[in-house]
Amino acid sequence: MNNQVITFSLPRWRLTRWLLHAGHDVPDDIRSALVASLFGTLPIFAGGVVNTIAVSLVIALRRPTAPFVTWFVIEVILCSARLVLLLMAHRTAASGRRTPTDSYVLLAVLWGASVGYGAFVSILSGDWVAATLSCLSAAAMVGGICFRNFGAPRLVAVMILLSLGPCCPAGALSGQPVLLLVLIQIPFYLFAMSIAAFRLNKLLVSTMKAERENDRRARHDLLTGLPNRAGLVHAIDAMSGGLAPGAHRAAIFYLDLDGFKPVNDRYGHAAGDALLIGVSQRLRACVRACDVVARIGGDEFVLLVQRVKRADVPPLADSLIETVSQPFDLGHANSIRISASIGVALVPDHGEDIDTILKAADGALYAAKARGQDVLGPRGARGARVMRRRGRPLVSAARVQYDSDVDT
Repeated sequence: MNNQVITFSLPRWRLTRWLLHAGHDVPDDIRSALVASLFGTLPIFAGGVVNTIAVSLVIALRRPTAPFVTWFVIEVILCSARLVLLLMAHRTAASGRRTPTDSYVLLAVLWGASVGYGAFVSILSGDWVAATLSCLSAAAMVGGICFRNFGAPRLVAVMILLSLGPCCPAGALSGQPVLLLVLIQIPFYLFAMSIAAFRLNKLLVSTMKAERENDRRARHDLLTGLPNRAGLVHAIDAMSGGLAPGAHRAAIFYLDLDGFKPVNDRYGHAAGDALLIGVSQRLRACVRACDVVARIGGDEFVLLVQRVKRADVPPLADSLIETVSQPFDLGHANSIRISASIGVALVPDHGEDIDTILKAADGALYAAKARGQDVLGPRGARGARVMRRRGRPLVSAARVQYDSDVDT
C-alpha cells in the first residue's frame, strides 16, 4: 500500500526562483510538479546532448581553431555535468533528500548560451557548412527546450534567447547583406515561441489546479472538509512506511455519535450538519497535525493517531468522549448534548492493512455500543467505561485490557 511520492526540491537562489516562476497564486504542490517536469523526458535530454556534442565535434574537426575547439570542450563539460546532476537529482529525490535544482537550472542556461556561442562563431567564420550545421542545431534545440521545460516559461524564453539570439549580431557582423534578414526573423520567432510557452504554462497550471480540486473533492467530505474513506486510505499510504511491518505503532479510533438521529429528527438536517461540523472541529483539535481525522459515514469518524504508545490510548479515548460530550450551541434555546462510542484497534496488534484495521476497530465499536462501554481490540478486550448520569455521559478513569491480560 505504500506508494512513494518522489519530490524534487523547489529552487532557492533568486535567479533560479525567477526563472522557474510559474505564476502568482500557484500552490506549492503544483510548483513541485512543474519543477519535477524539468527532470523528466530523458530521451529528449539525451537527444540534445548527442546533437550538440556531435555538431561541435564535427565543426571542430573541420576547423580545428581555438573558437571551435573551445566550443566542443565547453559542450562536453556542460553536457556531462548536466547528466551527472540529472542522475543525482533522481537518486536524491527518491531518497527524500534535497535535489540540486538550482545548479541543474543554471547549467541549462549555460548550455543554451554555449549553443548560441557556437552559432555565433560559425557564422563569423565564413564557413557556410559550419554555419548551417550550427544554426540548424540551435533551431532544432528550440523544440526540445519548449517541450522539456514547459513548466518554466521564463526559463524557456531565456534559453531560446541565448541559443538563437546570437545569430542576430553574427548576421549583422558577417558582411553578408542577406543575413540581415535574421534581424527580423529571429526576434519574431523568439517572441512567438516565448508567448506560446507562457500560454502553455498558463493552460497547464489551470488544468493542474482543476485536477487538484477534483482530487480534493474525491478524497474529502464536502460538509466537514475532513478526509473521507478514500482520503484516509491515501493518508495511510502517504505515511512513512505506511502500515507495513516494522512501522511505528499507530492506533485507529472508530467513533460513532450516540443521539445524533434525534437531533436530526427534532431540529432538522441543518442543525445535524452544524453538529457534525462542530464535532469534526473538536476532534481535529484533540490530535496532532500529523494525525488524521476522517469522516467515513453519516455520524461515523475515524482517527488515525501515529506513533502512539499503548498507555496513551485510554486517556486519549477518554478525552475524545469528554470533548464530544460537551454541549453544542446550535442556535436553539437549549444547548444540544450528545455522546459517543469508540472502538480502537492498534497497529500492528490487530492488523497491518487498512481494511483489517478498520474491520477490527468497527467490531470493537459495535461491541462498545452493545455493552455501553468503549472497547479496544476485535476480541472483546475492554477499554474506557462510559456511565450516564441524567443524560450526560461521564467518562471514568480508563483501564485498557488486552487479550494477553487477566480479565478482572
